Amino acid sequence: MNQLDRLFDDLAERQNNKKLPPVNQWHPDRTGSIDIRIDTEGAWWHEGRVIKRQGLVNVFSTVLRCDDGVHFLVTPAEKLQIVVEDVPFIGVDFEVTGTGSDQQVIVTTNVEDHIVLDSEHSLFMVKEKPYFQVRDSLTGRINRSTFYRLVEHGVEEEGAWHIYSRGARFNLGAV
Repeated sequence: MNQLDRLFDDLAERQNNKKLPPVNQWHPDRTGSIDIRIDTEGAWWHEGRVIKRQGLVNVFSTVLRCDDGVHFLVTPAEKLQIVVEDVPFIGVDFEVTGTGSDQQVIVTTNVEDHIVLDSEHSLFMVKEKPYFQVRDSLTGRINRSTFYRLVEHGVEEEGAWHIYSRGARFNLGAV
């Protein structure tokens, strides 16, 4: 096993071992909103100021839920609506192992999640921008520089550019 394969396996295992709170099982009576906003670049803001503590942002991201297109921070005690300008997660890097239809792609997000693209975590295009399924009804967008690098691992098929990961084929747009 080469160094890249070991890194890929380490990232995938780290994500599999990550314990996320069961936010979809929590339905608290206390609801409201909080002045937290996630901007289009994935930065988290509170009361007009960017949250600079990455650890705090990472923790908040674990209690994030999306119900019918509305985003909430959810705990067993309360459910607070926040503003998300586009998506809550940004794909900022990736690793690839294998080639062609046997390759696997793992995307690293701005909150240190590692998502292996597959049939459950699809990559899809919206208005020529690449989005991917993170978990439940939460999605992310791959930033421009990362996407340009990702395209280099794609193949041209049937007049479109595609990328494979874990046996799934994702259309990246017309050639």
